[in-house]
Amino acid sequence: MLLWIAVVIAVLWLLGLLGNIGGGLIHLLLVIAVVVLIFHFIRGRSRA
Repeated sequence: MLLWIAVVIAVLWLLGLLGNIGGGLIHLLLVIAVVVLIFHFIRGRSRA
């Protein structure tokens, strides 16, 4: 589920970047997506 959230946030970031909308919010979305992805990979490895 975290992976899907990160993908959605990254897509919204890309659309905002291409549409030139949002300013700093666009970069905040990218940072959130990266943090969620890192959290997903760390959490996934601990289960194995």
